[in-house]
Amino acid sequence: MSMTIRNFWGWGNEESAFDDQQIGQLRHLVGRQFGGVELTCQAPPTLADLAMPEPRLQPPQSLLPIISTDRRDRASHTYGKSFRDIVRGLEGDYRCAPDLIARPSTEQELLDVLDYASRCGAAVIPYGGGSSVVGGTEPRYEGDWAGTITVDMESFSRILEVDRTSRAAHIEGGIYGPALEDGLRPHGFTLRHFPQSFEFSTLGGWIATRSGGHFATLYTHIDDLVEATRVVTPRGSLETRRLPGSGAGPSPDRLFLGSEGILGFVTSAWMRLQARPEFRATRTVHFGDFFQGAEAVRRLSQSGLYPTNCRLIDAREALINGIGNGSKHLLIIGFESADHPVDAWLERALEIVADAGGSVQASREQTPDKGQAGDWRQQFIRAPYMRDALIRLGLVAETFETAITWDRFEAFHQGVSETVNRVTREVCGKAFVTCRFTHVYPDGPAPYYTVIAPGRRGDQVKQWDEIKLAVMETLIDLGGTITHHHAVGRDHRPGYDRQRPELFADVLRSAKQTLDPDGLLNPGVLI
Repeated sequence: MSMTIRNFWGWGNEESAFDDQQIGQLRHLVGRQFGGVELTCQAPPTLADLAMPEPRLQPPQSLLPIISTDRRDRASHTYGKSFRDIVRGLEGDYRCAPDLIARPSTEQELLDVLDYASRCGAAVIPYGGGSSVVGGTEPRYEGDWAGTITVDMESFSRILEVDRTSRAAHIEGGIYGPALEDGLRPHGFTLRHFPQSFEFSTLGGWIATRSGGHFATLYTHIDDLVEATRVVTPRGSLETRRLPGSGAGPSPDRLFLGSEGILGFVTSAWMRLQARPEFRATRTVHFGDFFQGAEAVRRLSQSGLYPTNCRLIDAREALINGIGNGSKHLLIIGFESADHPVDAWLERALEIVADAGGSVQASREQTPDKGQAGDWRQQFIRAPYMRDALIRLGLVAETFETAITWDRFEAFHQGVSETVNRVTREVCGKAFVTCRFTHVYPDGPAPYYTVIAPGRRGDQVKQWDEIKLAVMETLIDLGGTITHHHAVGRDHRPGYDRQRPELFADVLRSAKQTLDPDGLLNPGVLI
């Protein structure tokens, strides 16, 4: 059996990274967009190359069995997977590496770690899969801390119980996506939550960041799937009641959904399940105008059909991903069901989008694995690896996402696109900006933007920070959200401070003071 090795500086597994031939093809493709820009490939760092200080903390003998100070382990837990993280990882800059990696396997061990951190004045970072793209797991904060303990929850990885009658399961928070689905498969169930980071993220991380799944309508966020939670805080544990619904005051589960590790650790949760689908149908529709495609998606989102896939991809994004020639915008529509054939739903959806001006493609695309829909699915999974390759070529390559109501979308999209193109050209000289819809709702879409531009070696982080600041200000000024599904972390804090009501920030501070009186957990995130 072949072994996989997690990449300590970049996305995913080392074996899946772009090879020399793939990087060469990518250099040729991007070179055509940025004629005259020299692209040289940066070699990945070795562990010996890393600038990493020695651990500052000396844990007690009782904790040593669950503590690691291994160099690769500390490097792997230093950054998330954003552009800023990959660039600094490639440069070998690990000056902010956590001092200790703790892997508790019981709630008591977790409480012991928190007690030690409180006594020695160390910050604690809850860690699921480490796939944050907003600085959510990086030891980057203000304050006079004695050190940092990153608590990896991977030992909390069991499916504890499956309730077939209620179609729910009690699952520990440290379980990774593939293991979760493998455990549910023999029971005929699925959680049906597949973020792009699925392979490298955990249930607890999904809950803590209000993760968005791959399915484009209806149950798009993990929020909709949580039935009850168990949380360990520095003040102790709490567990909410399993109920299909309740009107008994503010929901305690909602307090921890999206709390990003500042209030406690989600050690387990009861999750609502779905029967595994048996019927699927997929088709692709072409549009000559992006706003025409958006209007088709609006009508479809308000039809009550709730397609599982409803991806509007602009022509340039289709081109860079190898699923189009850059002349047409693509709308991928898909349906699935565990109960009944979905052909009638698909046919009605195709009538709706055709009435809006779409050109329906031939019916040979009948599964998510064939045709342009299948090509997109494969590119969606491979996209983070391609992003790493673009960064190695010296490019600024990053994404941001948001959401806006339909009545404001056209002006919003034009305003965002104008700002991003202008600022990126000012900072980088040239710009390649694309857009797609990741999720759609009856009242609005979630646009997802990709920015690719020539970078300056040594200044790439500074370049992106300048672009990002302008993006955040524009999103807020035009009425959008600072993030639809990537969470806040440390990178989105300036925008989040403007988006959320200040009085609510006071409520959040009060909750943190109650549950985490020493302020140990993930300092600098959210508040």
